[in-house]
Amino acid sequence: MERQLWKKVLKCYDYPLIAAVAMLSLFGLIMVYSSSMVTAVIRFEVPSDYFYERQKLWLIAGFIAFAIMMAIPYKVWRAERWVKLVFFASPLMLIAVAFLGHTANNATSWFRVGALSIQPAELAKLGLILYLAAAFANKRKRLAEPVKSNLFPIYYTLFICFLIAIQPDFGTAAIVFAIAICIIVSSGLRLMLLLKQLCFFILVGAVSSPLWLPLIGKHIFSPERMSRLYSFLDPFQYANGDGYQLVNSYLAIGLGGLKGVGLGKGIQKYGYLPESHTDFIMAVIAEELGLFGVTFTLGLLSFIVLRGLWVARRSHDPFGSLLAIGISVMIGFQTFINVGGVVGLIPITGVPLPLVSYGGTSLVLTMASLGLLVNISMFAKYEQRYKKGEKTMVSGQKRGLTF
Repeated sequence: MERQLWKKVLKCYDYPLIAAVAMLSLFGLIMVYSSSMVTAVIRFEVPSDYFYERQKLWLIAGFIAFAIMMAIPYKVWRAERWVKLVFFASPLMLIAVAFLGHTANNATSWFRVGALSIQPAELAKLGLILYLAAAFANKRKRLAEPVKSNLFPIYYTLFICFLIAIQPDFGTAAIVFAIAICIIVSSGLRLMLLLKQLCFFILVGAVSSPLWLPLIGKHIFSPERMSRLYSFLDPFQYANGDGYQLVNSYLAIGLGGLKGVGLGKGIQKYGYLPESHTDFIMAVIAEELGLFGVTFTLGLLSFIVLRGLWVARRSHDPFGSLLAIGISVMIGFQTFINVGGVVGLIPITGVPLPLVSYGGTSLVLTMASLGLLVNISMFAKYEQRYKKGEKTMVSGQKRGLTF
């Protein structure tokens, strides 16, 4: 009996989604090596495969996290003890990093333990998805009634966004806010009620600006931030300053054309794109693999996002559905912000490309999130394929029917 159950479970796993995650992450490992081998030697004075070897270790850890989350039933995370742990741990980590964190690129966003760097904002991102999915799944029947609706999860989300923004990490804060809005709207909360609440928050924010503006305002309106904004609007005028990376990103994309110059043969990574293996890895893909490489990368990312939304629609469990929406939106918005910065559509924010850019915490947490998505998909398919059959059989036996 147990063996038959496992056979049914294995048949229900979302193998197209698993294949897409595996292909994109392995492709990302190749591109990390190609984009970082020159930077490693010239800029960091380490062996050419330094970032590749580190990313390979993180990828192994990511696959382990992916397999674990894929195997554990997602409903386990709805338990009160896990929700409470996530609820308290996320803000505590973000507060701790403000005082004990390592500063790099003018942002205090990492805990440094020896050679290991951990970014709490990435942990908080997945934690917020779990918390909001559990909170609004439990309150789903009451959300249509304005008087009874619980606004606390919304206040909690704004607090998390505030803690991330003061690091400062506005890109991740924007992603967290977008995730929360999508989960809240999908939960059944009336749109007019949400708009009224947003207007209320804006009014409260304006009145309380003397308290919070000194904390964030010095980062938002700092000379460096304003210079980035000006360079985004006209990068060629600031080609020797803050527009330098964006101009070279344009050159990389233009040089790549349709087929690219060849894997490993790009020249923009020779110091022209200082963040070639992280924020601007898509520019390296465009230069070396051309439009075909960009289409391959964005095609797989789009498939993962659309597959996640399809899983959310197919799942009959509100918690699973909201989890799938949150994970899909996280991947989608993160991709948009990264690629938007590379092509000059939005200001550069330093957000990595999911599964492709160099970065340990981001890679492992993204893989864990996608393992959770695969598990939700498996349960939805299992219930659709087998549970209905079991119910039909039981109903037929009660009526004296045979099958």
